[in-house]
Amino acid sequence: MTATTGSTAAAAGITAQGLRKAYGDKTVLDGVDLRVAPGTIFSLLGPNGAGKTTTVQILSTLIAHDGGTAEVAGHDLAAEPDAIRRAIGVTGQFAAVDGLLTAEENMLLIADLLHLDRAEGRRRTAELLERFELTEAARKPAASFSGGMRRKLDLAMTLVGRPRVIFLDEPTTGLDPRSRRTMWDLIRDLVAGGTTILLTTQYLEEADQLADRIAVLDGGRIVAEGTADELKRRIPGGHIRLRFNDVDSLHSAASRLALSTATRHDDELTLHVPSDGSVSAVRSVLDILESSAIHAEALTVHTPDLDDVFLALTGHGSGAAPTDAHGTPAATVYGSTAAHPTAADPTAVNATAVKEIRR
Repeated sequence: MTATTGSTAAAAGITAQGLRKAYGDKTVLDGVDLRVAPGTIFSLLGPNGAGKTTTVQILSTLIAHDGGTAEVAGHDLAAEPDAIRRAIGVTGQFAAVDGLLTAEENMLLIADLLHLDRAEGRRRTAELLERFELTEAARKPAASFSGGMRRKLDLAMTLVGRPRVIFLDEPTTGLDPRSRRTMWDLIRDLVAGGTTILLTTQYLEEADQLADRIAVLDGGRIVAEGTADELKRRIPGGHIRLRFNDVDSLHSAASRLALSTATRHDDELTLHVPSDGSVSAVRSVLDILESSAIHAEALTVHTPDLDDVFLALTGHGSGAAPTDAHGTPAATVYGSTAAHPTAADPTAVNATAVKEIRR
């Protein structure tokens, strides 16, 4: 946890261009570009070792970068690091609270370090303890707190100085589902008040729930960026799953839906029809079955989620672009509407490539 004082000016954003960092011959960041709009949540997704924490450490002035430029809260990273520190707050992967002090004492300590006068420090402490529902535990030592309470106290300490930009590095790691959702609500409240947040996480649901925009980091490079929905649309694999009672019905349906490259699974009596999951696509399939007097026992719709995005775009080691089953670069497979074979026709997708991606 790092808490800093900040002005009451409107929230500022974050920009980075060509950010680089290496330790010896190990390249950690290899030309990272970021643009975080003021008053939004921007999430960095990536596997362990992708460079998420290093990015946060550089942008929060904790470590130096080797190349590239960046601005945080309107201040140049290289020329104005002190101004950046005054405008930001940082909550790291582990709650940085003093277990020997009470919640109130931890908060007052930060207020003293920020040179707030005694009255303002006590007022701000009381305000934040109430906001984070820690008032009843204010006089208890932090060592007695649950993981969720320690996380809330850590974030409250970050807010003492009213930062305009907050870096949250995997803030809900180790929390139970209820505590994680409580933290989500607190984060949403901060953004509603105009705070800009750069969030790193390995919880895909967390990014889906919170982030206005998401960047996928792998091997020190940004391999994809967009809203959650935009990233999901870039991954083929959506389909309608039809289950039948007998092989004859399965065979008939497969014959009628042959033009949609439906994939049979005889052992399960199911048929997978590539689709974007839209109402019109589902209606079209049902109309074909009804006109042919074919009865399907069950129908389910699968659309790609962030799990699919994560698995398709990360874990490629060398940093080379991922490819499909035929070696086609991901930039083509997952590219724009013009390049995407399913953009105009959701059913026109290579079944082999889909199975490779879903593996």
